[in-house]
Amino acid sequence: MTESLTRRWAIDVRPLGVPAYRRMWVGNAVSFFGFQLTAVAVPVEMFAITEDSFWVGLLGVAGLVPLMVFGLWGGAVADAVDRRRLLLASSALMWASTGGLLLQALLRVGSPTLLLGLVAVQTIAFAISSPTRQAIIPRLVGPELVPAANTLSFTTTSGSAVVGPLAAGLIFGTFGTDTGLPIAYGVDALFFAISFWATLRLPAIPPGAERASMGLRSVVDGIRYLATTPVLLLSFAIDLIAMVLAMPRALFPEVAEERFGGGAAVGWLFSAIAIGSVIGGLTSGWIGRVRRQGVALTVAVVAWGVAIGVSGFARHLWLVVLLLAFAGAADLVSAVYRQSILQTYAPDRLQGRLQGVFITVVAGGPRLGDLRAGAMAGPWGVTLAWAGGGFVAAALALVLVLAFPALLRYQISSADGQR
Repeated sequence: MTESLTRRWAIDVRPLGVPAYRRMWVGNAVSFFGFQLTAVAVPVEMFAITEDSFWVGLLGVAGLVPLMVFGLWGGAVADAVDRRRLLLASSALMWASTGGLLLQALLRVGSPTLLLGLVAVQTIAFAISSPTRQAIIPRLVGPELVPAANTLSFTTTSGSAVVGPLAAGLIFGTFGTDTGLPIAYGVDALFFAISFWATLRLPAIPPGAERASMGLRSVVDGIRYLATTPVLLLSFAIDLIAMVLAMPRALFPEVAEERFGGGAAVGWLFSAIAIGSVIGGLTSGWIGRVRRQGVALTVAVVAWGVAIGVSGFARHLWLVVLLLAFAGAADLVSAVYRQSILQTYAPDRLQGRLQGVFITVVAGGPRLGDLRAGAMAGPWGVTLAWAGGGFVAAALALVLVLAFPALLRYQISSADGQR
């Protein structure tokens, strides 16, 4: 009985039996932890240099523009060249940008412009490497294990999103800014070496027989395929709705201060969604057995919106954290199915380009959501900006898939195809 429950609910670790995937998973897990240290250290350093939150806000712009441009182009390149080689090249650029951050912190250059430039270079590398890495996974594990592999990946990155910022806070609290910055960047660079080693050990992953070009036409072909494939287009659309309309992250500092008296409350709010994602991942043994993945994705997105909406009215910190954690678990489920549908539905020759669109939506949506929430909070208040956005997102996503039911009809066969 206990063994049966474990198989049903515990996270599916079968992809770890594939040596190449296992090495990549370990490398990604430790490197993402290091990346979280840098994600905290960069705004801390920018504010220390400028004492102006406007410059801190510019970091988001420095990251968003390269993400949109190179995410799409990098995906096209991933369909035209050996994906292992491209991943090595983009990883080397990522490593170099982290080394640049470390060097300027050690030399105490104190240039906000240099910091913006290094963030832009790091984002370019991320925008190319991320879709390439995701396009590699189906080749390593096969279609049947794609949902389990994605669950493992999303769970470990969510865990790093919880532990990484806490570790960064400990570093800065113990050593101060001047010493803490080189430590944070140095740990990131050291841990990324493990990811680079895992990439070196990957087998060659050349393009298929239908080799794509690396120009604008190739990017347009990928977007055209997405625009004419309702299942994929709808999966992207409802995720964008969920992130833009129901991401309350920009409101956390104000809510923590006004409702809960500041202090540790802001840390709990920022960690709550990731905590829920980790718990959802650890109890995700059932995810790979669901065949009607389109319905499951829709339910998860609607659950995210409703949970965010209800949490916007809560006046007890424990209740807000609980509801945000539930939303985080729903977000993990939607992310796994959205990625799995893309990886198994789209042909391999287009995987890189579509993964480029995917990373642009996934990483760009929350940034637009921050802008939306902050803009609404001023004229309409925090509660409406938070709760209203959640409920509208849930309703709009549901209306969209009911009006265009291709996603609801999508299901995978008992083998590895789709229908």
